[in-house]
Amino acid sequence: MNQLDLKGRVAVVTGGARGIGLAIAERATASGARVAIWDVDLAEAERVAARLGGSAAKVDVTDYAGLEAALAATEAALGPVDILVANAGITGPNLPVESYPVDAWRQVIEIDLTGVFLCCRVVVPGMRARNYGRIVNIASIAGKEGNPNAAAYSAAKAGVIGLTKSLGKELAQTDIRVNCVTPAAAKTDLFKQMTETQIAYMLSKIPANRFAHVDEIAALVCWLATEDCSFSTGAVFDVSGGRATY
Repeated sequence: MNQLDLKGRVAVVTGGARGIGLAIAERATASGARVAIWDVDLAEAERVAARLGGSAAKVDVTDYAGLEAALAATEAALGPVDILVANAGITGPNLPVESYPVDAWRQVIEIDLTGVFLCCRVVVPGMRARNYGRIVNIASIAGKEGNPNAAAYSAAKAGVIGLTKSLGKELAQTDIRVNCVTPAAAKTDLFKQMTETQIAYMLSKIPANRFAHVDEIAALVCWLATEDCSFSTGAVFDVSGGRATY
């Protein structure tokens, strides 16, 4: 493992109790950061935080008041937040648009897009006041290319890319950097929400002929969270095994 320098930094990872978020929390801790796990599963978040020496908060990313409370608790426990990794998300159903439940569409957009916006909104004022911050939003290759039978997920992740570009430009004259990553599929608990047909489709699109490893995604995310990432902002970084074409 290459050494990344996050010494003295405080990082929040949403959805950090498992999957990609857990790998990011582990890599950030190994790089010297104190990490707060924000997750809907408080018991698992607390187990991870205890193992990593960080803190945990039960967080619904669609609840702004809850995010404010989590931020206050995190800063009381660990100090001012320097890094946000907005990772929490769901895939939603795998159905064609004409069959896609309207309530499911709204839920995916609310968690995967509005939730990222709210997390950014809650941490940016403190970062502005300190003139330092690193925000890394977890988008998806689906946000660039669109996966069939995953309209809500694809649309939400495309929205995360647009949000990242906009916020990156807003903050470009500060020392706050805002970027996103667009992974190809990685084998995580989210696969339980998908059909075998959808999983096979995603694999067929990856020239490397395998799914991403969560540690590979974590390595890129954590570099984007370092001071060395000083002139890249509002940018999109692929971890796609060759799938991305732009």
